[in-house]
Amino acid sequence: MTSENIYLIGLMGAGKTTIGRQLAKALKLPFYDSDKAIEESTGVDIPTIFEFEGEEGFRDREQKMIQKLTQLQGIVLATGGGAILREENRNSLKGNGYVVYLQCPVDRILERTRRDTQRPLLRTDNPKERLQQLLEQRQPLYLSCADFKIDTGVLKSKTVVSRILEEYKEVNHYE
Repeated sequence: MTSENIYLIGLMGAGKTTIGRQLAKALKLPFYDSDKAIEESTGVDIPTIFEFEGEEGFRDREQKMIQKLTQLQGIVLATGGGAILREENRNSLKGNGYVVYLQCPVDRILERTRRDTQRPLLRTDNPKERLQQLLEQRQPLYLSCADFKIDTGVLKSKTVVSRILEEYKEVNHYE
């Protein structure tokens, strides 16, 4: 299937928002971040939603947002790290765009997220162990819906963007 949409999946801290913004700029497409869209539609931040509605309540909101955003044409979308947990989200992503899995080693993610207070799933005594658990749980799901995967742990973001663009253009016969 050819599509103008590119969807980025991967664990928190893998670089979805950073890479997504650069991809969107390179392709002259609008950029969306599903977590930011949820915050804008609710008027509160993600940790607050987790606090009052729990992870399940957040996932319900996330599913509605993914459904809405994947109906748009010609966008770059950075999803939340757990968006792939629900089959409906995986189907929406796979069915409506080119899905790129940004892989990143847990140690690198820890470096990137250690000062970030906006990550409810890392509010734990052992964030490294938690990230390892999340990766083990989610890796098969990321791989099941990815059209392309790339390691963002060592490559500079510009290199990641150019490699994604090469793949995307080849697959979509895009000039």
